Amino acid sequence: MKNLIAIKNLIVLVLFILSFAFASNAQNAWTPEMQVKMKAVGAPQVSPDGKRVAYTISEAVMTADKSEFVTQIYLANTDGTSAFQITYGEKSSTNPKWSPDGNWLAFTSNRKDNKNNLYLLRLNGGEAEPLTDVKTGVSNFDWSPDGHSIAYTITDKKTEDEEKNDKSKNDFRWVDENQKMSRLYVVSVMKDTNGNREPRQLTTENYNVGGDFDWSPDGRSIVFSHSRSPVANDWTTSDVSIVEVSSGKVTPFVKTAAAENSPRFSPDGKSIAVTVSDIPARWATNNLIHIFPASGGAPKVLATSFDGQPSVAGWSPDGKRIYFTEAKGTGTRIYTVDVAANKIINVNETDEVLTAVSLNRTGMMLGFIKQNPETPPEAYVSKVDKFAPVQISRANSDVPKMPIGKTEVIRWKSKDGKEIEGLLTYPVRYHAGQKVPFILNIHGGPTGVFQQTFIGGRGVYPIATFAARGYAILRPNPRGSSGYGKDFRYANEKDWGGADYQDLMSGVDKVIEMGVADPNRLGVMGWSYGGFMTSWIVTQTGRFKAASAGAPVTNLMSFNGTADIPSFVPDYFGGQAWENIEIYQKHSPMFNVKGVTTPTLIQHGDADVRVPISQGYEFYNALKAQGVPVRMIVLPRQPHGPNEPKMQIAAMQANLDWFEKYLGMSSARK
Repeated sequence: MKNLIAIKNLIVLVLFILSFAFASNAQNAWTPEMQVKMKAVGAPQVSPDGKRVAYTISEAVMTADKSEFVTQIYLANTDGTSAFQITYGEKSSTNPKWSPDGNWLAFTSNRKDNKNNLYLLRLNGGEAEPLTDVKTGVSNFDWSPDGHSIAYTITDKKTEDEEKNDKSKNDFRWVDENQKMSRLYVVSVMKDTNGNREPRQLTTENYNVGGDFDWSPDGRSIVFSHSRSPVANDWTTSDVSIVEVSSGKVTPFVKTAAAENSPRFSPDGKSIAVTVSDIPARWATNNLIHIFPASGGAPKVLATSFDGQPSVAGWSPDGKRIYFTEAKGTGTRIYTVDVAANKIINVNETDEVLTAVSLNRTGMMLGFIKQNPETPPEAYVSKVDKFAPVQISRANSDVPKMPIGKTEVIRWKSKDGKEIEGLLTYPVRYHAGQKVPFILNIHGGPTGVFQQTFIGGRGVYPIATFAARGYAILRPNPRGSSGYGKDFRYANEKDWGGADYQDLMSGVDKVIEMGVADPNRLGVMGWSYGGFMTSWIVTQTGRFKAASAGAPVTNLMSFNGTADIPSFVPDYFGGQAWENIEIYQKHSPMFNVKGVTTPTLIQHGDADVRVPISQGYEFYNALKAQGVPVRMIVLPRQPHGPNEPKMQIAAMQANLDWFEKYLGMSSARK
């Protein structure tokens, strides 16, 4: 009897120890809540003298009646010391930019009426002072070279009659009519004799001024890009013009069948760099940098970059080089092109992921955000002539150090022999030879690209949490992805769900052959184009035990008629649905949905205009009618990507629960 009691006591003790260990591990493991609470760093801007850097930190604010990300501005020395916060409050302050003399910061904030306005902060002390008071919100802005003025863009406000109609519920509207254009304004930094700052409108033409504009070095003119309308579909109509600041006189500068963007004056004002698309401009995009004489004339076309998608950061101080960035595989490269020699060389050589790359006003220092799969994004700076990143921010230094799944780059041959690359994340504490539940995660685009970004951040797919719970995740870059050159990016034309599908399935086979993925516990998930591919996959194979389709394109015909980008699918498929209905049907999951058996979760924002929620409902109802296990979560107020913390957590948790039900330990015991 004593032995029985002793055994019972031992069992109770063991169970207590195990429960305590499990609770401790749970506290030290990744969760959706923890991932959403990771702080995001952005907008690094180095001062003109290269001694200080301004940047932003964004964090989730979740209370009983709030769910939002709030951003504030920080300041630090470029040697990584003396970092401190300089803006405060319940509302966000964003996009800091230095005055030419380095004594002031201008920034945007929605602290009044939740509308973005310009503010000015003197760095030797004092409160931030509003420069504008607009009802629609300031988009982008830039200091004049002498620091006396700031140019900015705002969207047309509603008329008095429109506001009255809104209040009286007489607010009907006509599609594509009475569009509110974005226009260029300028405001003096100094007050006039009456103590006011009166903004002055520079553009009145009936087109939409984009966020890309640049002051001439003498401050007399501004070069800017503009498109036919603010509609996303009209990006292909982008041209470049120059406005004389004193008179408001606008002169067309570059107007062709290509899409021209990102104009930048050279330091001497004699040249303007412009990114120019192929003709016609295609959704898969391919751009070259052209150097135009500022006085007009034929451009010098610079060498083709590796990926054909250069993002210009700026000119060198002597005007001999231009710096730009673009994806290269799973990493990012900063390049410089020698204008005279027309030769491109690398600034960095390794596969770190660099974003928000900016060149300071004197062209001597770079600011950027740097990250890798195990390290969250932080602000860095480097001298231009010797790339040696110095860490500035430590936004997440107080986060408990938790085990994180290892991520590595793997490569495999697709069915036709084309080499495909992807990122494989292993479960935490994975041991070679273990076969574990596996999830194929597909990116959007299709010109998106999975890079070596931090896996513990925000979003809808909690990769770090999946890895902590024993899953392996493959994030492939199939044909159609950016980062591998124009030919690769264009290789899925008229073929969505064809060779790109084989690229993905070959990747799954690769991870099975490696002995990592359990072939009996496979899942698939993806958002947008990734949602299309997820929906497509379950119509083609029964290999996967569960699927999660986020904002999925499921019917190419109805998508084309309801999305805000109606030229997108015809560009990829060579015509409208009524011109070639067979190809639209052949490549639409909805026309191949009969016989699907894979349990499928669908996630969609009800304010999504890029992929309208009707796409999700079509697939949900088709699966439901066939008796397939299916659930659909609707995320209120959310656009194409959920932008509220609580909604991101809801999406993350739904994914975790869905795959645990069908791939987790409980499913393995069945």
